[in-house]
Amino acid sequence: MMAAQAVAGASLAFAIGQWLHTEQAFWAAITAIAVSQHSYIDTRNLSRDQFIGAMVGGVCGLVGATLGGGHLAAYAATVAVAIVICWVVNVGSAARLGGVTATIMLLVPGMGSPWDKALSRLGEVTLGTVCALLVTFVMSRIEKHWFGRPDKA
Repeated sequence: MMAAQAVAGASLAFAIGQWLHTEQAFWAAITAIAVSQHSYIDTRNLSRDQFIGAMVGGVCGLVGATLGGGHLAAYAATVAVAIVICWVVNVGSAARLGGVTATIMLLVPGMGSPWDKALSRLGEVTLGTVCALLVTFVMSRIEKHWFGRPDKA
């Protein structure tokens, strides 16, 4: 069931991303796989952490790209700041995701300004989390109805 959930969420996210002509729809698919958990509550919690990490990492990546761009020291400082901010606001579980998003912002080539890249990544991450939540919610209802398993939503 977990494989079916992850594949369904990722496929839905990627298809919608391509339909919307996002720059790199694969980030939506990757996010859907990354946040998919067996229960809806676990998926919701991990999705929240993913979104917070993406927000912090995106903002830090935007600032880092604007101020320091391609220098190794600027990259390292940006990722460190993203991780520390997540810990300071008491969402330590989002810290690694903030660092990953900042890394994507600074190291993965993309079209447009840093601002465009930040918004694109945030949109793709949001799309992936929404698709994973939708699929997990539907699957939990199917499991409850067809298999008589307790409600995990």
